[in-house]
Amino acid sequence: MIVPFQKDDVFLADVSAHRDGPALWWLGQSGFLVMFRGAGLVIDPYLSDSLTRKYANTGKPHVRMSERVVDPARITGIVAASSSHNHTDHLDAETLNPLRAANPQMHLVIPEANRVFVAERLGCDPAWPKGLADGQTAKVGPFLFRGVASAHEHLDPSFLGYIIEFGGYRIYHPGDSVVYDGLVEKLRPYPADVALLPINGSAPARRVPGNMWGREAAQLARDAGAWMAVPMHYLLFEFNSVEPDEFVTECERLGQTYRVLRLGERLDVPWD
Repeated sequence: MIVPFQKDDVFLADVSAHRDGPALWWLGQSGFLVMFRGAGLVIDPYLSDSLTRKYANTGKPHVRMSERVVDPARITGIVAASSSHNHTDHLDAETLNPLRAANPQMHLVIPEANRVFVAERLGCDPAWPKGLADGQTAKVGPFLFRGVASAHEHLDPSFLGYIIEFGGYRIYHPGDSVVYDGLVEKLRPYPADVALLPINGSAPARRVPGNMWGREAAQLARDAGAWMAVPMHYLLFEFNSVEPDEFVTECERLGQTYRVLRLGERLDVPWD
């Protein structure tokens, strides 16, 4: 079992010390915490064992590779959270509900197409989430979200990435996606300081929808003009993970700046 670089009290102390940011931490899988001027944003967090329990004793066990970084009920100062789509590792009631209880001011940004599903899973008022479609924007605290269509193998309005702007900085987070025709053109007008990209690829034997491979993530970052690329969506479940070697090799071949984070690690970037 992989032990996070920072977890629990140590992780929370690091967040507290860098609340003014801009700072970013990897929470595992596709989850990240962003702090800026005392306001927090949590992107696609999965901080529970709900999927491991759900698929225990089935033909598709979700055996964890890594320990949880932190109890979501202990994260405070959050004004916004986002979910890119309805798969549980991106929309987890056992993560989002404790997080909201600890942060009553928090708003949730979702694909508009998922509003009914989100309300049912979280047991929330359907009017509470802020819904977006491709090209639409919404502001929560200091964070401006711009919807960018994602294709978890196929384009579908229920899969939506986000370009997130705050204080002149930009992060791109596609959730789960492959590289499809037209994606680079959508991203180029908004070059990201940091592109957070899935690298676990696609393999039919896994019996789950696929993502871009590491080499494709590196090329996307380069083509879209991202300053730094950070890999995600690996090291959580044994059946659906890869090592970041291919991503690293391709970034170095392309001259693309990158950073491979450890679980719970803070990203220090010369954002300017």
